[in-house]
Formats: sequence, structure tokens, C-alpha cells
Amino acid sequence: MKIALDPTPFHHDLTLLEFPQRVRDLGYDHLQLTPHKDFIPFFRHPKADDDLVDDFARACRNAGVSVASVLPVLRWSGPSEDERRAAVKQWKRVIEITARLGVDTINTEFSGRPELSEESERAFYWSMEELLPLFEREGIRVLIDPHPDDFVEDGLEALRVIRGLNSPLVGMAFVACHTFHYGDQSPAIFEAAGRRIGLLHIADTFDHHRSHGLRYITNPPGNPVRVHQHLPIGRGDVDWDEFFSGLAGQGFFDRDDAVVVSSVFAEDENADEVSRYQLGEIRRRIDATTGQ
Repeated sequence: MKIALDPTPFHHDLTLLEFPQRVRDLGYDHLQLTPHKDFIPFFRHPKADDDLVDDFARACRNAGVSVASVLPVLRWSGPSEDERRAAVKQWKRVIEITARLGVDTINTEFSGRPELSEESERAFYWSMEELLPLFEREGIRVLIDPHPDDFVEDGLEALRVIRGLNSPLVGMAFVACHTFHYGDQSPAIFEAAGRRIGLLHIADTFDHHRSHGLRYITNPPGNPVRVHQHLPIGRGDVDWDEFFSGLAGQGFFDRDDAVVVSSVFAEDENADEVSRYQLGEIRRRIDATTGQ
């Protein structure tokens, strides 16, 4: 199992090549390479050439950390054929970059549009028909999060979409702070998914259904918005005992290929402190549930 840090809170203070040393200084052995304007930006073609990819790999080696996963977010499920085809082209370069880094795990989102779910699902399968052979050729597994505002948000329905690909390389990334958008059914998802869950994002959030739907307030009422947070463990409503014990019961934390990512984005001003706190809490809770 790898415990990694998502360096997103440091995007405005550090350069890309400074991320690995900061991750090491905060006590982590691994990092998650998330969307960055100089590498793989959100929804756009990757900006890293081979020289920059090699420089980043060298910075990781010098700092003594590894890249546990690469996280792109692209419109491969876009109901518009133009954006879908563009995303497939972008994905091809992402696969090249990931392979050049020597990384065997990509985690991403379904994307698409919830109000055009059928059209987006159709686009997703068309994209994967072209991309899945490339993932298989490089031996890269793809773990997908049904992110709030994707064409599929419910955790069990996401597993059905994944199973439809009929590939052992495609699984689920479970993001704890999306629990209440997944349907607040973590035990059922853990049981149904089994080993298909390969990566976790660890961050807390409030249950937007509580207080008669007024835990968060948006105006005007009835906006079709999805609200969640990426808070430190214990600052929200996620049932962490249920979360860690449920995954321990599936043997997740005993797997060599499991990845656990601290992904708190809500307190950039305390990013160093929060990152160290998250690492300690993750280790403590894993040890408590596995009897180590």
C-alpha cells in the first residue's frame, strides 16, 4: 500500500519541479500528480514535453519519492463529439506521459453531463473502445471516480458502468468526501466493488442532505449544483470508523497495489500542518483497523 500526498494546495506557491521535495519534507514517500498548468491541465491538451517529464521524474528520484498515480480530468464522456474526440487525443498523450514516468496507475473522473446521462455514457464507451487497448498495451490501470456533476454520480451505478467495459484494468477510485453524492452507501459499495476499488482520496465533507437540505445554502433555491468540501479528517460528517473498517474488511490495506491519497484542499494557508496531520491520522486509523 502507498500513502500519497496530493500537492494541489501548493500549486500557487511552488513550481512543478519543487513538488517532490515538499512531499518528502512533509513525510510522504509518494505523491499524486494532479492537474497542473505546466503538465496536464484540466480539460486541455497536456503541456509537458518529454524533457519536462524526464525533469519531473529526476526531481522525484532526487527527493526520494515516487508518483503513485497520475490524475487527468478530460472530457472523454462529453456528449459533443468534437469535445469527445479532442479528449481522446489528449488521453493518448496522457498515456504516453504516464508510461514515460514509469507509473502504472491513472485515476480520473467520468466527466460528461448528468442532464445528458445517456448521451454521455454512450460517449464514454466510444472513447474507451479506442483507449482501452492503449491502457492494456502499457499495463496501466484506470481507476474512475463518479465525481459530483459527472454523468454518473451514484457509487453502485458507477460500478455497473465500469463492469460494462469488461476489463480487469478498469476499477474505481473512491473519494471519501464524495460519499454523500455516491448515495451515502459506503458499505454496499465496498462489498459490491471488492478489489475494483484501487485508490482512495482521504478528505472529509459535510452531508449536504442534513438539516432538511440546509447544511449548505445556495441561491436561488433549486440551483442544480453539487456542493462538497475537501476537509481534514474529523472536520465533517464522514463516518471514518465505517470507512476504514469497511475497507479493512475487504483487505484493501493489505494490498501492494492499493493507493491512499490525502486530498485536503480547503486550508491552503495551513497546508503543511494539515498534510502532516492527515498522514498521522491515516496511519493511525489503518493500524487500528488492521490490528498492526
